[in-house]
Amino acid sequence: MSNAGVIFRREFAAYFNSPIAYIFIIVFLVLNCGLFMTPFFLAQLADMRDFFGNLPLFLIFFIPAVSMRLWAEDKRSGTFELLMTLPMKSSEVMLGKYFAAMAFYVVALLGTLPIPIMLAMLGNPDLGAVFGGYLGALLLGGLYMAVGIFTSGLLRDQISAFILGMLACFALFLVGVPAVSATIDGWIGGFGSFLQNAFGLMPHYQALQRGVLELGDLAYFLGLTAVFLVLNAVWLEGRKY
Repeated sequence: MSNAGVIFRREFAAYFNSPIAYIFIIVFLVLNCGLFMTPFFLAQLADMRDFFGNLPLFLIFFIPAVSMRLWAEDKRSGTFELLMTLPMKSSEVMLGKYFAAMAFYVVALLGTLPIPIMLAMLGNPDLGAVFGGYLGALLLGGLYMAVGIFTSGLLRDQISAFILGMLACFALFLVGVPAVSATIDGWIGGFGSFLQNAFGLMPHYQALQRGVLELGDLAYFLGLTAVFLVLNAVWLEGRKY
């Protein structure tokens, strides 16, 4: 895995060699914290439910914007073929890129820690729910990032990779919404419920958001993330020959 570490350091440094990374983090913090803080003083509740409740929709735009360059940029600049000829496994290159993008996301997420600190100073927040919310945000970001790196590998253009990644993440979000599931059930009996149970992320995310840790919810996020990473690795192996 030392090869993956080399790729990780290269990719993680690349994020901060451009002002775009700082702009992404500032936009992430301003929008998320702004949306949370605006009604916070009116509600006078020391909890972060609204903050974590906004993340599934907000990350649909933020994560594909981070992941769109992971493979598409290498294809555009001509370094993709070089990476594929290096004496390391394709999966190691892929994991190095994936964890670098995740580390960038974690840096942005850590920027929100002043919120729970402020809540602890002002009131008595449910720390279990706060911990579950951050765990859910990490797992949700990991799943969206796996989708994003997979779609980035399919396309050469970053904008196309962003749009495709955004649509794929939105589909996972949408099939987990009860109203959407019920509508599909009205068209094809039981099909909406099947999609919600098999692929919908919201029931699993909302359980974590409440501070409820169940093996099924963790298995959903980790399993589906692994599926997209494996698909990406298989696709890379196919490009070698």
